[in-house]
Amino acid sequence: MIRLAWAASIHTRSFLRRYMPTNILLDLIRSRRGLKWGIPAMLLAVPYVFAAVLCRSIIDDGGPGWLNLLVLFFIYNAMKFTIMGPVSLVLLLRARLREHATRRRAQRAGDRSMVAA
Repeated sequence: MIRLAWAASIHTRSFLRRYMPTNILLDLIRSRRGLKWGIPAMLLAVPYVFAAVLCRSIIDDGGPGWLNLLVLFFIYNAMKFTIMGPVSLVLLLRARLREHATRRRAQRAGDRSMVAA
């Protein structure tokens, strides 16, 4: 039973990661070229929060209860984009430090070969 639930969760995750637009966008932001877009991507949280507030007001005015699912969906996506901004800054800093260390090592290795020659 646990094995079946585990397999179902793995397949669901891979499906959502491959075909849902927000997950595709977040994967692109997590790439080395996309890290610089983390902070501007935080602005995408604003329309999601607006949509959540709009759905909530419709519910309060007597709208259908299933809109609560949309509210959860919108808030979840807004949190994903809001959290991705600072995370992308940390990842960008780590990548740049790693690249700087690699360049420094290559430069030192080049200096040593010049001395040996």
